[in-house]
Amino acid sequence: MNRIILALLLFITLPIRASFILLPMDEVQTDHLKAYGIAYWMLTKNIPVDWLLNYRGGSFAFPYDKNLEKECLIRNVKFETIADASMSKILQDIANPEVNMDAVRLEKPPKVAVYSPKTNNPWDDAVTLVLEYAEIPYKVIYDEEILDDELHLYDWLHLHHEDFTGQYGRFWGAYQFADWYQKQVADYEKRAKNLGFNKVSEEKLAVAKKIKDFVMGGGFMFAMCSATDSYDIALAAEGIDICPPQFDYDAIDPDAQRKLDYSKGFAFKDYTISTNPYEYEFSSIDVPQVRQIEENIDYFSLFDFSAKWDQIPSMLTQDHEKLVKGFMGQTTAYKKQYIKSDVLILGENKSLNEAKYIHGTYGKGTWTFYGGHDPEDYQHRVGDPKTELRLHPNSAGYRLILNNILFPAAKKKPQKT
Repeated sequence: MNRIILALLLFITLPIRASFILLPMDEVQTDHLKAYGIAYWMLTKNIPVDWLLNYRGGSFAFPYDKNLEKECLIRNVKFETIADASMSKILQDIANPEVNMDAVRLEKPPKVAVYSPKTNNPWDDAVTLVLEYAEIPYKVIYDEEILDDELHLYDWLHLHHEDFTGQYGRFWGAYQFADWYQKQVADYEKRAKNLGFNKVSEEKLAVAKKIKDFVMGGGFMFAMCSATDSYDIALAAEGIDICPPQFDYDAIDPDAQRKLDYSKGFAFKDYTISTNPYEYEFSSIDVPQVRQIEENIDYFSLFDFSAKWDQIPSMLTQDHEKLVKGFMGQTTAYKKQYIKSDVLILGENKSLNEAKYIHGTYGKGTWTFYGGHDPEDYQHRVGDPKTELRLHPNSAGYRLILNNILFPAAKKKPQKT
């Protein structure tokens, strides 16, 4: 009997062999942003990742791997070792139809492209900044590659502070005499001419239409800041001169507003374009630069979606905070009255009637627009120093960008018949 008791005691005190590793994504996580990089890294090793929607902030689970343990320690990502029985219980709880959770299998790493001039630095936009920090690989492409039909090589495309209307970001009023602005104009005009176009606006429209075809064919497009509204406006203004002469040296079409075709764009309707070259806006879509809210109370809230039935919006809104700090940009947020009825609002400031984060489908693909320039730089200005993400490893605003990186890796559910 004593031998049996001793054997049982030894069995109980032996460490239980871990079969899974869990990356918790709630408030206990030491580095939320690098955790996404760990998930991406595992996919590159052909190891499946389970994204546990709404479970502890949208945690990730992997089959146990000693190398994964080491990698988490190197990157300072908090992890927990989970035994088979415990993992089975977690999945069982998640599967309960009465709880708003689900487990989504991620299968392969998306091929990521960032639309940016080759002269830009990685910290020139929030997406390249967080990709570098999270150690997620990407390829920089620009007009030449897109017009040469290279988009099919990628699953996911990001656009940031680009101006697809050919008005150079509407910086003319404040920076027309600045060396950097004049050089940018010269570079854009030279590129358009080399690519066979008479105007920058015509060349940018051709790029916008190629991107639209990319989405139609099943691509995933994610845009921030001025690349959101300027993209839609460029499509709606196809064949119409909406540029004041300060940008393209000839007169604007006096009937441009009436001729706009809103159906050609993804997200917006019924807006009025700006014809004043001194105005730092493309149209009435963007919220005013002077908003009736102070920085310390400027937040937007994320919607709760059904994890089991609305998986894509659920993936896009996974976060450890449902109230996210606001931040400004050339395009800060979208006035709701100009958003099409079929567009899904993922995040909003209800008190100001602003949509911050929106999503939709087009053809076989999807697009997502996120207002603002940098989630950890409230009022980003030309010449501001770059954001140091090591100081913001738990940024809820940056997590939304990384959700967009990973969701194309999700295994598609079979269509209902």
